[in-house]
Amino acid sequence: MQFKHPEILYFLCVLVIPILVHLFQLRRFKKEYFTNVQFLKELSIQTRKSSKIKKWLLLITRLLLLAALITAFAQPFFKAKESKNSSNEMYIVLDNSYSMQAKGNKGELLKRAIQELLENTPENQTFSLITNSETYWNTDIKSIQKEIQNIGYSALPFQLESAMAKIKSRKNANNKDVIIITDAIGLKPKQLKSIDENFNTYFINPEAEQKENIAIDSVYMNQTLNDFYEIGVSLKSFGEQDNAIPIGLYNNNKLVAKTLVKFEKPEITIKFTIPKKDFNGYVSISDASLKYDNIFYFSITKPEKKNVISIGKTGKSGFLNRIYTPEEFNYNNSTIEKLNYNSIENQDAIVLNELENLPQALVTNLKSFVEKGGNLVFIPSTESKIDETNRLLGSLGQIQFGKNQNTTKLITKIAFQHPLFQSVFEKKISNFQYPSTKLSFEIKTSNPPILSYEDQSCFLTSIQNSISSVYVFSAPINTTNSNFQKSPLIVPVFYNMAQNAQKNGVNAMIIGDNKPFLVATDLSKDEILELKNETEKFIPTQQILNNKVNLKFNDSPIFAGNFGIYKKDKIIRNISFNYARTESNLEESKNNLLSDYKVVNSLETVFNSLLSDRSNNEIWKIFVILTLLFLFLEVLIQKLVK
Repeated sequence: MQFKHPEILYFLCVLVIPILVHLFQLRRFKKEYFTNVQFLKELSIQTRKSSKIKKWLLLITRLLLLAALITAFAQPFFKAKESKNSSNEMYIVLDNSYSMQAKGNKGELLKRAIQELLENTPENQTFSLITNSETYWNTDIKSIQKEIQNIGYSALPFQLESAMAKIKSRKNANNKDVIIITDAIGLKPKQLKSIDENFNTYFINPEAEQKENIAIDSVYMNQTLNDFYEIGVSLKSFGEQDNAIPIGLYNNNKLVAKTLVKFEKPEITIKFTIPKKDFNGYVSISDASLKYDNIFYFSITKPEKKNVISIGKTGKSGFLNRIYTPEEFNYNNSTIEKLNYNSIENQDAIVLNELENLPQALVTNLKSFVEKGGNLVFIPSTESKIDETNRLLGSLGQIQFGKNQNTTKLITKIAFQHPLFQSVFEKKISNFQYPSTKLSFEIKTSNPPILSYEDQSCFLTSIQNSISSVYVFSAPINTTNSNFQKSPLIVPVFYNMAQNAQKNGVNAMIIGDNKPFLVATDLSKDEILELKNETEKFIPTQQILNNKVNLKFNDSPIFAGNFGIYKKDKIIRNISFNYARTESNLEESKNNLLSDYKVVNSLETVFNSLLSDRSNNEIWKIFVILTLLFLFLEVLIQKLVK
């Protein structure tokens, strides 16, 4: 037992006063008997004995009364078992990602968490609140009551590492209490490692009652026909789905196609055929679970002619004329001697076709060309100088040529999953007429091969950048050294190497992915591009690259939808944004994931636990009650004891 005011205990010395008074009252007197009272002698002896007992009882009662009163003023208490943590800072991490849209036994998980936060957080409790998109430092429940009530769903998935980094950045001598409210959908074990082991961490893990869900996973270009696009819509089902669901295709908010989907397996693809025109719309389904993944926005821009130039001898570039036709490409060939370096920046793709020499000026211009979003195809020559080749490739990425190998090799393996072959093959093939090369170069790179020889060495590989690609062949493909030009692979390989996915295909960005996006337009120094639709507008980060603008969107926009890219009031092109589909699977089991942490049912439980563990057990009230009790006993003794 400890005392808040131990100095008051010195007043216990006053207990000597009633003792002295009592002793004074018990002093002996000389007895004198008178003849007229002699008969009362026996009665007198009995009275004196009763009086003596009464005085002793009063003395004990008064001593206890004074002792209890003085002790009460000293405020005794028992120290809390976690008193050292009473000064901890409190942080509440609230997951407001779209998986918290799911319904629990008391409604939507996020709305219930917000209600509990408002009802159970003590008014005098200082805390910091961290959500997926907002942070409120050192506040209290009254100060941010309105903001908490207005917390909505965030397009950003729950990132525990990011929240922990923010908490750790708040340097303070005190330890930290961290309350994490999340359904744990998408939470990985490695994310939990970001939690400091010294933190006093609690998890509140609300769960959805209905875990069946259907999500539109992606929309892609399945194939391009003469007058039509065939697009594929990939849908995923989580849990049993017995009923067929409707799926609709909309262009500019107008329904253009509708069908019913029956799930016979967890993942299916629905195909739609649409006219080969600009498309700015979405695909929509209806299911009773999560709503955020029921719409997928996308846009398709009518393909523009690509500018392609091959640099090399005309006699070796004839096969490119048959691939890059005038209907889709502005193609021309130039020798290295007649090359106009000023024309490089206007190209979409450049093919270096068996150049024997690579001047430094060309290397410098090609490096700038790739950095600004152009695709480069490098085909070596039998007379290639290894040092010049490696100087060019080294400036573009981690790839180098080794010694040449004068051995005939068969090209036998295709990386079907590579974007270069997207929509080329309906199924994987393992038996085809293998093309071959007579002379090839060893390629040293960590990048995976696109086409491989039978000995697993690389024939074609790539360096993928954020806005461009560099494709590298390990052997010349002229008809003397190789029969690759006669292979069926030649057309899709070179056709797709000249394409830019942002210019030809389905455009569907993911919010928060922060991939760069190139827009072909000229901007003056004072001009900017703006994105907007009917409900939202924002200005992205932008960098001018000659006749292109590189856009980065960071965490914008807030809501998924179709947007227009505007220069002043003129629309340049359409672009679409979607929420990440990382939290559609509500069936993910997290039972064992949080087994090493304190998992509680509610916020009220946390605050009650902290209060009981860190509050000193005040017992001064007990001594006040004892004081009153002893006072009452004294009154009873005075009245009842004779």
